[in-house]
Amino acid sequence: MGGNRWAIIREALVPEALPGIVAGFTVTLVTLVGASAMAGAGGLGDLAIRYGYQRFETSVMVAVVVVLIVLVCGIQWIGDRLVARLDHR
Repeated sequence: MGGNRWAIIREALVPEALPGIVAGFTVTLVTLVGASAMAGAGGLGDLAIRYGYQRFETSVMVAVVVVLIVLVCGIQWIGDRLVARLDHR
């Protein structure tokens, strides 16, 4: 249709691939939150293990788990909304 290589990339390929890229980035963020919680290397997982599990403070452990669930749900919700918005173009 008369477009050069960069116009095809900018106008067709990137907009078509962007919802998949954003969805993959969302999954990566959720995985990173889960891995940091399981590793216990100074993050929320470390707080849950040191103060909740090892000191038998169930309320601290439950609070950290609730914060992690809300964080993951929020990231997933924002990512899904962004993908839906980009996909309708």
